[in-house]
Amino acid sequence: MLTQEDLKLLKKKGITPETLEAQINRFKSGFPFLKVKSVATVGNGIMRLSDESANHYIDLWNARLSEGCKVVKFVPASGAASRMFKNLFEFISSGRQTPETDFEKKFFEGIKNFAFYESLDKACINKHGQDIDALMQAGRHVDIVKCLITKDGLDYGSLPKGLLLFHKTGNVVHTPVEEHLEEGAQYAKDKDGVVVNIHFTVSPEHREKFKELIDAKLASVEKEWNVRYDISMSEQKASTDTVAVTLDNVPYRDEKGELVFRPAGHGALIENLNDIDADVVFIKNIDNVVPRTLRDTTVKYKQVIGGILIEVQRKISEYVTMLESGNYTMEQVREIIAFMHNVLCTRYDETKQLEDSELVIYLLKKLHRPIRVCGVVKNDGEPGGGPYIAYNSDGTSSPQIMESAQFDKNNPESVSMIKNGSHFNPVDLVCYIKDVDGTHFDLKRYVDHNTGLISEKSKSGVTIKALELPGLWNGSMSDWNTVFVEVPIETFNPVKTVNDLLRPQHQG
Repeated sequence: MLTQEDLKLLKKKGITPETLEAQINRFKSGFPFLKVKSVATVGNGIMRLSDESANHYIDLWNARLSEGCKVVKFVPASGAASRMFKNLFEFISSGRQTPETDFEKKFFEGIKNFAFYESLDKACINKHGQDIDALMQAGRHVDIVKCLITKDGLDYGSLPKGLLLFHKTGNVVHTPVEEHLEEGAQYAKDKDGVVVNIHFTVSPEHREKFKELIDAKLASVEKEWNVRYDISMSEQKASTDTVAVTLDNVPYRDEKGELVFRPAGHGALIENLNDIDADVVFIKNIDNVVPRTLRDTTVKYKQVIGGILIEVQRKISEYVTMLESGNYTMEQVREIIAFMHNVLCTRYDETKQLEDSELVIYLLKKLHRPIRVCGVVKNDGEPGGGPYIAYNSDGTSSPQIMESAQFDKNNPESVSMIKNGSHFNPVDLVCYIKDVDGTHFDLKRYVDHNTGLISEKSKSGVTIKALELPGLWNGSMSDWNTVFVEVPIETFNPVKTVNDLLRPQHQG
């Protein structure tokens, strides 16, 4: 039973009682496992390009930009960096003063190679009256770490990754925000080569800090790259939050008796993406950046996947116009079916049973969808969603990015598919979000609501269950037209832990 206070809270957040009930029922029912047809591999759902083909798509992308095409670079940047410093938080709470684990030793051995070293050195002097070298000689390693990740110093443990100093080139240090600004200038300018549109999703508590950083850096970046930035920010909507429940699936209440809601994961950002006014949107995580000296491959393959997107969109536009005009031959229909099979890798085994008119309706339904081209890299053990060919509720099969939680671990065939996946998706997408007639797709219509995730969390010493909405690049885009393209591993450089910043690709 909902109290009047509950109803007030729901109204404030923009959540209906019916939505709350649906969330509770989802906890009770769980999410079904997806039925997978096959692993996506090169030649079976994944394109592999020759150098000649790559250059063709780069030319196609640049030509489309010169014709006029609104492009937005969409960067999810709201997550805190706390997990990035998990090992260092454990060091602080260990009771030890000096490093013992391999991670701790590597951190201190390479400490002068971090872009934030000078800032940390100053923080140590301000707090303890000694620099990093002196503190290390005195065996006060914990004090150094505290100056890095707590409010005693730089407070990196509670800031979002986008605001941390990641890279140093010469005497210049850069945050991921600045790297994304520069990237945008290299492949996402307008037709006049002047305006770059970038959108960051941020958390409410850090929005002002993002604004301060951008305001401080914008003029110099614009001057250096000879562009003008149109930068926007949004926050994950409160209406997408999900209720927390006990292990018995009863809504959990805090010590004040109020319902507890949690952000519903990055899948909630489909709402933010749906608000973007653009033809083409590049999506890339905030931490997957490199210094400009190592950025050539990244820029090249952003243009490549952009060119593939344009080619696919034009072909879809041609076919839709043909089918809707009624002026086509069955040979042309067979050509469209071949395009569906060979390019979009979307199949329906019953197409031969359909009447001609039913077949055209089916094709139009499948063509009238948002498009995404996903860069995938060879799997070398890094975590990430993988590319598969999966069955859909309408009986068709199509390319899907799937997380391991969507597989039935008790099914030997599913376990084998997880192990045999050759590639994974590092969140490297470019999307076309307008229909053939230029109208903006309502992206919320293309979400598979059966692809969320239930996890257990701890709240005030109590184990509760949390509900995550279908992920932005898997379930929330489940009903999109999808093309997988193999891209070099050099385009994937995430920073999962602070020591990742010591890798060569982040040293400039």
